[in-house]
Amino acid sequence: MRKLQLVLLLLPSIIFAQSKKITLEEIWQGQFRENHLQSFNAMNGDFYSLLNYNSQTKSNSIDIYSYATLEKTKSILDSKNFTEIDHISDYSFNANESKILIATNTQGIYRHSSKSIFYIYDVVSKKIVLVDKNPIQEPTFSPDSKKVAYVKQNNIFIKNLQSNTTKQITTDGSINNIINGITDWVYEEEFAFVKAFQWSGDANQIAYLKFDERNVPEYSMDIVGGQLYPSASKFKYPKAGEKNSEVSLHVYNTNLNNTTKIDLGDYEYIPHLKWTKDDNTVCAITLNRHQNHLKLNFINTQNNQVNVILEEIDKAYVDLDGIDNLTFLSDNSFIWSSEKDGNNHLYHYNKTGKLKKQITKGNWDVTSYYGLNKKTKTIFYQSVEDGSINRTIYSIRLNGKSKKRISQATGTNSADFSKNKAYFILKHSDANTPVSYTLHNAKKALKEIKNNKALSEKLNNYQLSKKEYSEIATKDGSFNMWMLKPVDFDASKKYPMLMVQYSGPGSQMVANSWNSYNDYWYQMLAQKGYIIVCVDGRGTGFKGAAFKKVTYKELGKYEVIDQIEVAKELRKRTYIDGTKIGIWGWSYGGFMASNCILKGEGVFSTAIAVAPVTSWRYYDSIYTERYMRTPQENPDGYDENSPLFHAEKLKGNYLIVHGTGDDNVHVQNTYQMTNALVKANKQFDQAIYPDRAHGIYRGRNTRLHLFTKMTNYLDSHLK
Repeated sequence: MRKLQLVLLLLPSIIFAQSKKITLEEIWQGQFRENHLQSFNAMNGDFYSLLNYNSQTKSNSIDIYSYATLEKTKSILDSKNFTEIDHISDYSFNANESKILIATNTQGIYRHSSKSIFYIYDVVSKKIVLVDKNPIQEPTFSPDSKKVAYVKQNNIFIKNLQSNTTKQITTDGSINNIINGITDWVYEEEFAFVKAFQWSGDANQIAYLKFDERNVPEYSMDIVGGQLYPSASKFKYPKAGEKNSEVSLHVYNTNLNNTTKIDLGDYEYIPHLKWTKDDNTVCAITLNRHQNHLKLNFINTQNNQVNVILEEIDKAYVDLDGIDNLTFLSDNSFIWSSEKDGNNHLYHYNKTGKLKKQITKGNWDVTSYYGLNKKTKTIFYQSVEDGSINRTIYSIRLNGKSKKRISQATGTNSADFSKNKAYFILKHSDANTPVSYTLHNAKKALKEIKNNKALSEKLNNYQLSKKEYSEIATKDGSFNMWMLKPVDFDASKKYPMLMVQYSGPGSQMVANSWNSYNDYWYQMLAQKGYIIVCVDGRGTGFKGAAFKKVTYKELGKYEVIDQIEVAKELRKRTYIDGTKIGIWGWSYGGFMASNCILKGEGVFSTAIAVAPVTSWRYYDSIYTERYMRTPQENPDGYDENSPLFHAEKLKGNYLIVHGTGDDNVHVQNTYQMTNALVKANKQFDQAIYPDRAHGIYRGRNTRLHLFTKMTNYLDSHLK
């Protein structure tokens, strides 16, 4: 009886403790920020380095740690000891770790690119040397550590660290004309690399790409800023079907002081460049404009002979997501990933391109390749073998045998390995468990490094719903889905429903991983009485190539059908109010949300589109043509699935949002959608964020303002 009374006394306090509701201010002021392991660099031996910040001295230090103990073994450098360095934003070591390149005063350019003032710190002498008095890009030590190559104002320079002299090896670089050694806008955005030069293993040659963008059309964005008259930002942006940069491969010989242009035959793109284990053989991957014919070329830089070692041809497109997996072994055989058997798998080829072994096999995709332990000939990789919404780490021998699962927990697992692959740090989360980090060796987990139990305990005070994972079937297939219901869900009641999605080719939103910031918003909406649903329809990733590539030449057709049909299935459920179904999305998701309310014939009463593509004619060449070919070849595919051509079908409430400084999905998309809706005499709502880029986050309270607007819009039209 006494225990029962105690429980009854405690019960009100438990209910009270779990009665807090999430607010937008808490979300966007960082109250639910996760505790992450700082970015670290694997080092020679069983060590790694961290860039740490000391709040008391307001300085950065580069510190060395042992994998075996996780203890700091020494501090190499502290910025407080150098007047030249205000703040270390990034760093990298040379091959023997006797020198460090230190970046400070970093200025962002586009998504992946930046320029900084760089110094070289000598670990032994403890002296620091300025690389260049001007901001530079992508400085890289030569393999013998005697030189540093870098790019400044679109030209390549080499600094000799022994003589302290600098040599300029290209002279034709200029803004919006010629680029040497770094990529143009569209390569950076769609092939996801910036540095376009590589040292040979003996440090005697540099292979680099040259981009001639003189004939690429120029895009101009007005920058309102705080000045009296707006200024303009102009850059070369090839839209679908327009002129791309002419890209060529060149090799500079440091001994002969000459440059050779390599004839790679017929191609449109060079999406990857890498030296093989032979100091005189560089590998360049070429791709045609349709991106369905890939060639892996070996170039002998002594005689400039080009040999095509491997080719891949696809009826739709060759997926390049695993292109960085290309790994050369000591005999110049190589590891390669490909979807050629219908799923993404790892292959081992000899140096002439003959297949030695398909290493992984199965009706599932390899999602990441972590490298090879050369001593044991063991490969480490991540895959969806444990279900397409999960990520699991495995090891397998180079001969395809002795496969082992090395991450045991279900959910999303990723790994960072030591250079010798003797240790790895495992990052794990699932839908109900925040991120944690544990140290492992080849045999077992050794110790926990960091967790987010404090965040979990904090969240225990809030009314949080659990994601329910399932599959939902329509007449066109079965799709992964999660659903979030209010904590006090009552099946006898009817609830408004918001569908959330991205839906782009190869993407995934239905994943068994911990919350993003958007998920906290969904929790807040669930607290307000919404049911939130997310479905990955056809065209999304990690369910094989056929499922992903079915949308080829028809972006916005099958994905829209699937969202509409899922909504129709869900509104049959007694607890869904079929008259109050909304959909929202950002970027590709905004394109989808727009099409869904226009083509849904009243299924959706409300839609929010943030930074949407409204016609693929306005988006960049590489991304768009990969999935659609050119507008000249496929005009119907572009126009029949464009929201611009369906504006007269609008029924319901439509909010369109864009930042005018979006260099990726230009605000032109929203302006053209505005014109189409005005012409059709359709009322709609709009929010424009001046000078904000694609993420609409810069400036005080920007994200808070945006999500407040979207919340109010849903409350006005779906509640």
